[in-house]
Amino acid sequence: MTTLRIDNVSRWFGNVVAVNDISMTVGPGVTGLLGPNGAGKSTLINMMGGFLAPSTGSVTLDGQPIWRNEQIYRHIGIVPEREAMYDFLTGAEFVRANAELHGLGAKEAQHALATVEMEYAQDRKIATYSKGMRQRVKMASALVHEPSVLLLDEPFNGMDPRQRMQLMDLLRTMGAEGRTVLFSSHILEEVEQLAAHIEVVVAGRHAASGDFRKIRRLMTDRPHRYLVRSSDDRALAAALIADPSTAGIEVDVHEGVLRVQAVDFGRFTSLLPAVAQAHGIRLLTVSPSDESLESVFSYLVAA
Repeated sequence: MTTLRIDNVSRWFGNVVAVNDISMTVGPGVTGLLGPNGAGKSTLINMMGGFLAPSTGSVTLDGQPIWRNEQIYRHIGIVPEREAMYDFLTGAEFVRANAELHGLGAKEAQHALATVEMEYAQDRKIATYSKGMRQRVKMASALVHEPSVLLLDEPFNGMDPRQRMQLMDLLRTMGAEGRTVLFSSHILEEVEQLAAHIEVVVAGRHAASGDFRKIRRLMTDRPHRYLVRSSDDRALAAALIADPSTAGIEVDVHEGVLRVQAVDFGRFTSLLPAVAQAHGIRLLTVSPSDESLESVFSYLVAA
């Protein structure tokens, strides 16, 4: 079981604090790293990958320090966001060079290229690659030594929809195999579909950690919003509005739905079926309208 630990880590550049006293643990499975631009995501990934030393605190892999520990790279694969590559090499040469650094050869390089579906362009110069192709050949290079930890900084940039789906399937498989996969992305839909666990960084600080739906339910200072469809929306609204667990109810006649704001999540979830039963009203659908990752992220950023 491979675990990355970040303990009370800060990193500053001159007078700019990029990461401020962050602690988190990243274990097996797929973890999404979220935050606005400039929040410190890339700085965190660079410290996890050994590219940057923390100014204070420690970053370890299974208890071993990552900074200036070359043995760590037997276990870590890294896909940085930056575009700088050896454009004069072919894709195959680039991946093979990384394989040789690990004491591996052409067979492993070929397997990595096949894994990311880049065999068809392996003999072309990287200078001729699109952004999405560059991302995939960087991914092949990171996978060539079968790492137990994969760190990906905006890995989906420049990929077309088919390439995105292929990479998402690959990362799901790796997470299911027990590898530790951490990726950052500014596309919340990708994170929502892929990551069972999220870490949120805002302005260099750790804002939240865990399953985003559970995080949302812990935000007791914000009303929970629901869409409710029933056999008698008006009667249900009249019965619910008198209870202190609701802060507002809108009858949307065009959509045929009730829009409910609940300020007491626990009380409302038991109240709704009881009220419906007492008034002979059938509940057709009850769905939260603000438990998406996008809603949770917007609440955390605005907090």
